Amino acid sequence: MAIPGFEENGWGPLILSAALTTLLLSLVAMMVGAVVGSGVAAAKLSSRRPVRWLGDSYSVLFRGIPELLIIYLFYFGGSGLITQVGKLFGADGFIEVPPFLIGALAIGLISASYQAEVYRAGRLALSQGEIEAAQAIGMPKWRILQRIMLPQIVRYALPGLSNVWQMSLKDSALVSVTGIVELMRASQVAAGSTRQYFTFYLIGGTCYLVLTILSNTAFKRAEKRLGRAHQSRTAAQN
Repeated sequence: MAIPGFEENGWGPLILSAALTTLLLSLVAMMVGAVVGSGVAAAKLSSRRPVRWLGDSYSVLFRGIPELLIIYLFYFGGSGLITQVGKLFGADGFIEVPPFLIGALAIGLISASYQAEVYRAGRLALSQGEIEAAQAIGMPKWRILQRIMLPQIVRYALPGLSNVWQMSLKDSALVSVTGIVELMRASQVAAGSTRQYFTFYLIGGTCYLVLTILSNTAFKRAEKRLGRAHQSRTAAQN
């Protein structure tokens, strides 16, 4: 018996393609969040009050406004802003920003507000003794960051990043309002065309669940690998 919608000339290819779009959108958003979130975390840890205020304000802004509203603001305001900037450089007409870019950027900036807290907690969990010992032997700051701080921050942050990833994966469904044919949008189109609402929303939910299970497995394996690497390094030092 064929899975509904996955028979020949069915909706299966569209849904599978949309699932890949969802995965790619979430990955790009996560990378945007990692870059911006690292900067926000550094601001929150700064010894300068104005810099800390900027970091805290970013978190309050993007965690306090509903995700859907942020996506709408980027979607309707982004193209308008780019068009106005383009006119300053002599461009004519309306400049439309690709919906994928809008969605990835919006979700990425939302993700950054949560990733910042994860990175901040990872930095605070570091052993100050190791850093001071490295400074005592004259190790350059960039080497301390590369060899001591980053590996441990990633190890401490990985469980939290797993949660942020799951959030970004689910938030990607909100981007369907921009017209991107991701998993949620494909499920809506298939359900509306066939009137089999329960069937196709169930298929869409199952696809999200599969992505979640695979993601959890990948993160747990990464946690174990980093844990073994840390134990080996600690044993070698002793």
